[in-house]
Amino acid sequence: MPVDPSREKPHQAGDPKRAAATKTEELARWASQLSWPDVPEAVRERFSLVLFNTLAVTVAGSRTEGQRRIRKSWPTPPGGAPVLGTDIRTQPDAAAYLNATALVCCELDEGGKYAKGHPAGHTFPAILALAASLGSSGEDTARALLAGYEVAARFGRATALARGVHPHGNWGVSGAAAGCAVLLGLPAAGVAAAVDTAAGLAVAGHFDSALDGHRVRDAWMGAAAMSGLAAARLAAAGVVGNSGTAALSLGSLLGSFDPAALTDGLGDDWQIAHNYFKRHASCSYTHPAADLALRLRKGPLAGLTAHQVADAVTEMRVETHALAAPLDRTRWDGPLGAMFSIPYAVAAALLDGAVAPATAEATQADRPELFALAGKVTVREDLTLTARLPHERPTRLTAVLKGGEHVVLFAPHPVGDSSHHPFTARTLPGVLTGLLGDEALVEYLRRAANHLPKADDVGSLLRELTHLTIPSTASTGGTA
Repeated sequence: MPVDPSREKPHQAGDPKRAAATKTEELARWASQLSWPDVPEAVRERFSLVLFNTLAVTVAGSRTEGQRRIRKSWPTPPGGAPVLGTDIRTQPDAAAYLNATALVCCELDEGGKYAKGHPAGHTFPAILALAASLGSSGEDTARALLAGYEVAARFGRATALARGVHPHGNWGVSGAAAGCAVLLGLPAAGVAAAVDTAAGLAVAGHFDSALDGHRVRDAWMGAAAMSGLAAARLAAAGVVGNSGTAALSLGSLLGSFDPAALTDGLGDDWQIAHNYFKRHASCSYTHPAADLALRLRKGPLAGLTAHQVADAVTEMRVETHALAAPLDRTRWDGPLGAMFSIPYAVAAALLDGAVAPATAEATQADRPELFALAGKVTVREDLTLTARLPHERPTRLTAVLKGGEHVVLFAPHPVGDSSHHPFTARTLPGVLTGLLGDEALVEYLRRAANHLPKADDVGSLLRELTHLTIPSTASTGGTA
């Protein structure tokens, strides 16, 4: 059994650790008792879309040169957990790490608006790898995945990271631990111990690493997957407990922590219903500006060639909220740096009609017009737009065209947000087909996601995905 926290040093009255421990226990009890048949139909449908998107984006990431090189350098001892998009079957820790880094490397993983990060990216790779290794049933796996998502998203809501801290690998570890603990059949106290332990395994990564194009940012998500597995195993061993660790790590060290957010509306306000999907291979904070650039391209600039578009625009001013304003670099080193640049996203959308993974790899020698157009983009914070967070993530784009015409466009959210042109079971397959360039493959992944809750053995279902033929020379396409 897990360590009894009552044997540990008593909390002082008013100690934030007490509140964190109490709310963690309540959330863990809910997660351990979650019944898949009792989940509302709308939530189950949203879950299937999130799983479908996660599988497809992981496969897309696995095709990149960077992920191929990582796999060559990574030990993959034989096991039952598949590395998606490859023929590798390995131990759950290796599969979880490789799938997690592949999932985020193209900046196309879904996210949670109120979590301010990526709940599925933190949780699904670890839980799926463990489920495949255990041969878990589809219903048990779906329950664990949804519980993990909700726990992660609620920890994201509860955490206000200090300025400069990147959200990868810190609050989301809790969800991976919760889902893995549920899969291992731990009681509520064990799930609480796993979640609390995960809070003590948080990564302190700086946002500038992403702006610099440093792939350590992807590694933070891989670390989260492995830490989630570790936390669940430590809880299963009974050597850890629930002492309110989140108040110390996520609160005192990395930012501030509001325990009440862990359980506010629990069971009624499903966090997965507030998620967003991406159509641009770039940080979600760049998306509204890229969406507006596409509107500009289809409106005043319609019918022009890329060269004519670049010549027709003399200046573009992006006004946005405080979270997006730092993404203002007009020069970038490598694909990840591009994906965290609003000027890049605007220029790519205007020139190509898409912000695609392959475009981010272009150098100035390859695409001088891309860099030149990005150099015409300025980004600044508008305090009135910041005030609209977190319910809106707004952006205004002012384009100054040759001849002096000013075109002003506004977006309250990125396209794909659950409250703004959301992608659905009807529209998401088209977005993912644009990414993977293979309608049959996308349909195969959609069916797998829809069937997973009914599977007798998730391991067999997931290992079937390793039979997919992905040519070694394949590259990821773009989405319009």
